[in-house]
Amino acid sequence: MQWEKLLSLKRQGDTNKRLRMEQDETRLGFEVDYDRVIFSSAFRSLQDKTQVIPLSQTSFVHTRLTHSLEVSVVGRSLGRQVGKAILEKHPQLKKTHGYQFNDFGAIVAAAALAHDIGNPPFGHSGEKAIGDYFLNGRGRRFKEKLTPKEYQDLVDFEGNANGFKILTETKNGVDGGLRLSYATLGAFTKYPKESLPKKPTNHIADKKYGVFQSEKDSFKEVAEELGLLKRGEDNNMSYYRHPLAYLVEAADDICYTIIDFEDGINLGLIEEEFALEYLINLVKNTINTEKYHNLKQSSDRLAYLRSLAINTLITEAVEVFLKHEEDILQGEFSQALLDKSRYQAQINDIIKISIEKVYQSKEVVEKEIAGYKVLETLIDTFTTSVERVVSGEERHYDRLILKNFNNTISEKESLYKTILAACHYVSRLTDGKSLQLFDRVRGDFK
Repeated sequence: MQWEKLLSLKRQGDTNKRLRMEQDETRLGFEVDYDRVIFSSAFRSLQDKTQVIPLSQTSFVHTRLTHSLEVSVVGRSLGRQVGKAILEKHPQLKKTHGYQFNDFGAIVAAAALAHDIGNPPFGHSGEKAIGDYFLNGRGRRFKEKLTPKEYQDLVDFEGNANGFKILTETKNGVDGGLRLSYATLGAFTKYPKESLPKKPTNHIADKKYGVFQSEKDSFKEVAEELGLLKRGEDNNMSYYRHPLAYLVEAADDICYTIIDFEDGINLGLIEEEFALEYLINLVKNTINTEKYHNLKQSSDRLAYLRSLAINTLITEAVEVFLKHEEDILQGEFSQALLDKSRYQAQINDIIKISIEKVYQSKEVVEKEIAGYKVLETLIDTFTTSVERVVSGEERHYDRLILKNFNNTISEKESLYKTILAACHYVSRLTDGKSLQLFDRVRGDFK
């Protein structure tokens, strides 16, 4: 892969080539990507979507919105530091094409800002609830009516693929969705493959999938423009990652490792003094002991350690990326950046505590159970109605249900696309809105 192609400013529908040298420095294309994401309704809805604690009434607990903003800030730092080194190593990128180190930061920041935009209500349990409906619930009836890959899209409903759909799907007459640059779309797509075959290798790009069948052609256009390397010789769509996708992933890993841990402390789920020792272990090479002990409030000590930990892991991720740049460009780097970190043991210790004390806490588990029931009911209601429309058997009730859709469902659409549209609609609901709709479809008007 070549940086000149990987940094493409092209957008869907462009007829003329966008050159970096001709960009308006006060309104750079990669920065426009960030603006378009942050002003989108899908991004705003993240303010009422679960990060860790579903339906939490505690103001300092992170939502998907605050998490995404923080990941974006970390991603910008990662991109700028990597960009500075890349331009020193490949001076033609600046001299011939006009790229600046801030361009790398802007691409990663925009992609990181959008990284959770496709996640359903109730966190990762929301994805599992949608998939379980098709794998073990009434949705199994669709298996024989869909291709294996279409059915797999549903039983493994994936927020990353749903995010690509949100960012690129033509809607209300606007081609290409948000019309982001292909560089940003490439950096956004951590898993540049379709749903089958499932996890064919241990390569990090095979951990999940990132493109529904409905967006395959759109992603292929992006991949070809960026010069992403194809994987395998068969007919299954699979590419090696855009190098900057590793930085988006690292930004997310850094934030959820440190900040979910911090949320657990603030909620009293993790004992504070016990937790601070784990953070100190992570930053022991850079901590200013005198400054730390002069902080009187435990909240100030926690904030200091959190800031130091994030900075430590940013520096580490940049070093790993630059050390393995050639391998990444050749598609030969198969791990997440932090998996190669010298701090991997400390990171794993922190994540293990977060899993035991936060992710598996009574509060989280009970609300995830409720979320399962809410999403199962909504998915069943909407898929049943669209199925009747496609088969020409719709009732007045179905027409009332489907008034919620912004796009029209008709008999001309394939069953796969209508079912996916129903899942897509439910996935874009906030936690609160999904609860309201759940009450309505059950006839509860309290």
